[in-house]
Amino acid sequence: MCNLYNVTTNQQAIRSFVSITHDIIGNMEPSIDVYPDRFAPIVRNIGNGDRQLASVRWGMPSSKQALYQATSKRADKLRAKGKPVDFDELLKMEPDGGTTNIRNTTSKHWTRWLGVENRCVVPFTRFAEPDPASKIEGGRTPNAWFESTGDDPLMFFAGIWLKDWTSVRKIKEGLVTIDLFAFLTTEPNGLVAPIHQKAMPVILTTRDEVETWLGAPWEQAKALQRPLPDGLLKIAPIADDFAVT
Repeated sequence: MCNLYNVTTNQQAIRSFVSITHDIIGNMEPSIDVYPDRFAPIVRNIGNGDRQLASVRWGMPSSKQALYQATSKRADKLRAKGKPVDFDELLKMEPDGGTTNIRNTTSKHWTRWLGVENRCVVPFTRFAEPDPASKIEGGRTPNAWFESTGDDPLMFFAGIWLKDWTSVRKIKEGLVTIDLFAFLTTEPNGLVAPIHQKAMPVILTTRDEVETWLGAPWEQAKALQRPLPDGLLKIAPIADDFAVT
């Protein structure tokens, strides 16, 4: 599961790759490390053929089942302490940090947002996965960083986005209404699999792929949910400043 990626680029590079009609992002930082529930740049369809470069929060809504199960556990703990429980209110206020990676696109939870109007692409220059082979004594697991083998480091995740979703992301924030995004995953290719066996992000490396994802009917666009050919990625030969414990 990809829960960390980097964007080292500028708005002009994104505009040169993707046809954009609106830019509401302001000034982009030259390098951004993106973690779950953080804001990050995406290019999203906004209707009438328009595309917008915007900063959106990472993590689509979790399923009703997942939230119900989490609320049930919290309710049981409260009851065990002899406290009264209003389950409906507890469910409404259940914190949902969001789902960052989407694999099962046949799930009813996701099919409602697979149309062109909810599609986006997420610019990135490298993504990270914890590397078990590099685990350090004491529990620290450094990340392996994956990047393009081509001359242009800019690539895109195939994503979906959602407008004005109301939920509790963090207890201290309470109910908020915000735009959200996440990106698709698929089987890992030969480079990623030894480090992360379960999945890798769905990566788009050409303008044609980006255009297909943003504009084609789902029956055509879903073919892009496939592993990236091994030769298009490499492990970055740099020191890793990030770790997962």
